[in-house]
Amino acid sequence: MILEVNNITKRFGGLVAVDDVTFSVREREIFGIIGPNGAGKTTLFNVITGFYKPDKGRIIFQGNDITGKKPNEIAKMGLLRTWQIVRPFLGMKVIDNLLVPMYVKKGIIGGITEREAIERANEILEFVGLSHRRDFLAEALPQGERKRLEIARALASEPKLLMLDEPAGGLTPTEMDEVMDVVRKLRESGITVVVIEHNMRVVMGICERIMALNFGRKIAEGTPEEIGRNEEVIKAYLGERFHVGG
Repeated sequence: MILEVNNITKRFGGLVAVDDVTFSVREREIFGIIGPNGAGKTTLFNVITGFYKPDKGRIIFQGNDITGKKPNEIAKMGLLRTWQIVRPFLGMKVIDNLLVPMYVKKGIIGGITEREAIERANEILEFVGLSHRRDFLAEALPQGERKRLEIARALASEPKLLMLDEPAGGLTPTEMDEVMDVVRKLRESGITVVVIEHNMRVVMGICERIMALNFGRKIAEGTPEEIGRNEEVIKAYLGERFHVGG
């Protein structure tokens, strides 16, 4: 297991946003997290990546206890995340959006040469299908390409595990397919992926296992087929149209 999340609880005053959640992720797996709005999905992401400290529980990444570590420390270890609302440097060129995190990761002096950084940035842009936008300003990109740029910016920091917060949110069906292709390529390249996503076509199409949350608690975990048949998940989130079989 590359990631082990053990009995995590996070409270905000009297609200229990994440309630005793436990799960683990295998190396080179695409693991999905679903649930209705307010289920605690993004709060769980924020706890794992160090933006919130848990009130209870432990997080183990590659055998190391990262509970309570700062986001930059966790990122340096290779656990990175994207955001539901993408955050590119809008006034910078697409390629420069990748060079910034690359220099931060490597260190501007002595870590990576400019030539090496540009070569690597071009490789990443090719990987996510944005090489033709290399010299465009990020603000000129449509939403689907901004989503892929967000993934590319994370790749510039060399993740071992990448956590994607609604990568297909607000996209057209064609743009969703493009993002799904990128996520599959991430796994093929050796990167483990954990994804929050509301679009069930995306979740069922790319994830090997899925965990469902409701009111901060884990209510189910299993393959897409098992989740699609789980009565509690259907009642809480999916609806009858996903009920397969008796």
